[in-house]
Amino acid sequence: MPPPLLDPKNDFVFKRLFAGSPELLADLINAVRTDAPPIEVVEVLNPRIDPDELTGKFIILDVLARDEAGRLYNIEMHVRRHAGWNARSTYYLARTLSNQLNNGDDYRELKPVIGIHLVDFDLFDAADQALWCFELRDRTQPHIVLTGELQLNVIELRKADRLLPQHAGTLAAWVAWFEHWHEESIMSAITHRPVQQAMEQLKGLSADDEMRRLAFVRERALHDEVSFTNAAREEGRAQGREEGREEGLEKGREEGQLRLLERQLQKKFGPLPDDIRTRLTKATAAHLSVWAENILFANTLDEVFH
Repeated sequence: MPPPLLDPKNDFVFKRLFAGSPELLADLINAVRTDAPPIEVVEVLNPRIDPDELTGKFIILDVLARDEAGRLYNIEMHVRRHAGWNARSTYYLARTLSNQLNNGDDYRELKPVIGIHLVDFDLFDAADQALWCFELRDRTQPHIVLTGELQLNVIELRKADRLLPQHAGTLAAWVAWFEHWHEESIMSAITHRPVQQAMEQLKGLSADDEMRRLAFVRERALHDEVSFTNAAREEGRAQGREEGREEGLEKGREEGQLRLLERQLQKKFGPLPDDIRTRLTKATAAHLSVWAENILFANTLDEVFH
């Protein structure tokens, strides 16, 4: 009996599949951006997955690719929503854009940066829309675009699975695969060849013991992230109940927030220096909230507290 299939929405599995198959990545991009000319992926710029990325609880394993015209594509899979999701997505796109230039370079050398974020949760309240495209447009005259250098496409997979005609069009085929990869009755009806190829590669990864182990390591790290967050919330509530006053509730929330942030920092950067611990204990709730969001994309302690 073959082993159970890995979940292609696990961001480790997602990156292994698409970073190693530029032709499948291009097909997914073209399926999302049907209003743009088809592209070819000529290079995946971040094919490697470092060991510390697998255990990084506040890291999303993305795929960064370049097409034949030099445009950059940031493709990500998200299965959990957090408070800073919108800000994080905007930040990474803007950073990818700004990283193209060095001091003195001409702004006209910038190539467009296009985000494609697949989310396995409902991001917006609109029940009748699952595909979103965000650009810099005028509020009163949205047909006027300030610049085409930044674009973020968001696909709410669960809603798209419900709203898109089943097996009609390439995007519907990809959505069906992401949502129903383990259902043979649905998969057998998909005729889009790139999705069939992705399924074949998924079966190959699922049969590899080392790939299964690494996928489990990644899934465990993401579960730990949720556990830490929930524990901090409960800590705050418990402290508030013990105090029995509104002041105690607020103090409990801040204490839980502080302890959670300390654990996150230690997990990501190791033992904390004394001056950092002092800074944390003296911080306001507002500072703790900002630093908690910063840790999502920071690579050093300095970037967290910037």
